Amino acid sequence: MDSMDVSYERVDAGAVGRKRRSKIVVTVLASALVVAVVVCVGIGITRQGGDADGDLRKDYLRRWELRANAVKDACSTTLYPEFCASTIGNFPGLSHRPGKMEILNAAVKLGIQAVKLGSVHARSLYRPGLTFRQKTALHDCVELFDDTLDELYDTLSDIHNMTFMAVPRHAADLETLLSGAITNQDTCFEGFTLCKGHLKQDLKGGLRNVTHLVSNSLAMVRNISHEATRLLASSAKQSSHNRHLLSVFSSDEDGFPTWMSVGDRRLLQSSSSNITVNAIVAKDGSGHYTTIKAAVDAAPENSKTRHVIHIRRGTYQENVEVHKKKINLMFIGDGKGVTVVTGSLNVKDGSTTFHSATVAITGKAFVARDMTFENTAGPSKHQAVALRVGSDLSAFYRCSFKGYQDTLYVHSLRQFYRECDIHGTVDFIFGNAAVVFQNCNLYARKPMANQKIMYTAQGRQDPNQNTGISIHNCNVLAESDLMAAAKGLFPVYLGRPWKEYSRTVFMQSYLDGIIEPAGFLEWNGTFALSTLYYGEYMNRGPGAGTANRVKWPGYRVISSSAEANQFTVNQFIEGDSWLPSTGVKYAATLTG
Repeated sequence: MDSMDVSYERVDAGAVGRKRRSKIVVTVLASALVVAVVVCVGIGITRQGGDADGDLRKDYLRRWELRANAVKDACSTTLYPEFCASTIGNFPGLSHRPGKMEILNAAVKLGIQAVKLGSVHARSLYRPGLTFRQKTALHDCVELFDDTLDELYDTLSDIHNMTFMAVPRHAADLETLLSGAITNQDTCFEGFTLCKGHLKQDLKGGLRNVTHLVSNSLAMVRNISHEATRLLASSAKQSSHNRHLLSVFSSDEDGFPTWMSVGDRRLLQSSSSNITVNAIVAKDGSGHYTTIKAAVDAAPENSKTRHVIHIRRGTYQENVEVHKKKINLMFIGDGKGVTVVTGSLNVKDGSTTFHSATVAITGKAFVARDMTFENTAGPSKHQAVALRVGSDLSAFYRCSFKGYQDTLYVHSLRQFYRECDIHGTVDFIFGNAAVVFQNCNLYARKPMANQKIMYTAQGRQDPNQNTGISIHNCNVLAESDLMAAAKGLFPVYLGRPWKEYSRTVFMQSYLDGIIEPAGFLEWNGTFALSTLYYGEYMNRGPGAGTANRVKWPGYRVISSSAEANQFTVNQFIEGDSWLPSTGVKYAATLTG
């Protein structure tokens, strides 16, 4: 049985060279309260005596059994049912006959408690003598713990007073938040891969507990949603509800989702000269700011309206972070290759992959158009991110992303890319967002000697996460330098599975002849080959033949439009409910 023990190695400041292991046991308080209740009940029973003594004992045991059975039932659909039942069963304040929404509430609160412990511990590990890489990895973890807390608190707020039958209407948002929270823990852990010392091991137990607790909450949301949907489907009211949904999730004749505001449509369709902007960035000093960072820092926090920053032509050598409080921010450039933001942080020189991004976006509802994001570290520096996105409901229109290994980090939450160009070599579109690329160009570049090229490396680690990479109506191509190399010198694949439940789909896209006949590449032996989901649907071009594709259990040639539609803008990222407000043009369903 799993436990909630989180063991951390610490240095005893009172004695040089002597270590003590301190154990943080999350369930101690809960267990103590349970014991106190038992003792109090026992005292009460003893004082009553006689038949009353037996009746009270029976009533107490009946209540305890009802509670245990309810928790066990709710936990039965999770990946860690014993761990789930043992932690929630001891949660203080849980009623004697809790419903599934009350149990879900307790599960989320347990996750919050564990994240707080993990964050405190990560901060305690800072000390003199750490390397730059170790400090950076710890900094990443602290940031990711903070992001996780926000996501779990948002989940808790969303389910507060939510009825069982209302969950299907909110399931996509809840699953997105919880999927992102799980991804954050893995990203923290990955940051220590190249670090010496025992920091990675020190954090492992706490990260595992958070991951399992959040996974339990995610599984419960999915189970409640499925149960409630079945009940709704059996009622006459569901038919009218479905008709309403069909009217909401649709696009107009211009290809914009019907939920997109008129103002945001204009922002995307209009030329930059016709858009009212809030700030101008210009290298020559003719604007409000000379750097993008300064304009972002000056932007309002938690804005309810779109804040537009026009970044005039020029190359801006800087690293930019759009933090989570910078909501509804929009970058408008003067064109791909005309407005360029560039950096060169990379893993070989001591950064983490997460921290190497030239531009990092976590503020919700971010939009960018007509500009280039670039990392110029080069192929010899290995992982070097041009853009990292952990912004929910974010959209990129007519942008380009240039790098080599790990160019575009679609880290988490829901994202959309339209008419963009992505250039790279190894795993150059990677991460664990729910993301759709539509009408984009994916360009493989010439890598270092003996390297293979993979367009994607998707990182879904839990089968209940609503994440994956959908490549829809795109061109999967090669740059001229790669085309000029001897054929077969640099094998090119559509993707490989970074994590156990990796999910990637190529649909209605043009695949160049440079693609290897097998299509996809293993990550390491048989890892994830049975649990991944890799699909192809109605692709075209010399590289689209599927006769010699991999024979993995998780690979499929999709023959059903219904199955393929699961990965469209409409269904996969609920685009009709948020893309219209961004102004980015899109196709909600399959084309043609």
